[in-house]
Amino acid sequence: MQRASATAHELARIGLLAPLSGERLAKLAAAMRREEIPPGKAVVNEGEDGARFYVVLAGILAVSQTARGPRSLLRPGEYFGEVALAMNIPRTASVRAMTPVTVASCDRATFDEFVRPLFAE
Repeated sequence: MQRASATAHELARIGLLAPLSGERLAKLAAAMRREEIPPGKAVVNEGEDGARFYVVLAGILAVSQTARGPRSLLRPGEYFGEVALAMNIPRTASVRAMTPVTVASCDRATFDEFVRPLFAE
């Protein structure tokens, strides 16, 4: 059976989120939605409104920009989507699964409560 949310243990492996207390990690994990993404499918597309922040739990994703082409690869422990949420701008890049991928994501309110303060530190 697939869990609908992430686990605090999984989130503790994300470098950005590691400073959160166990209690905060558990609350964040409960608010996150877990998704399985098949190879080739886009998770976010450059230019669209950004409504969610993502962490990579498994698999590899490719980041690209229309003007600059392929940019980087994302692996487990990394994250994306924070720029659109933090700066309130459209997505700055497209992110597509290269392998079967598992991500966990949260909405803007959850991002603002738990994740945004980590960028201020």
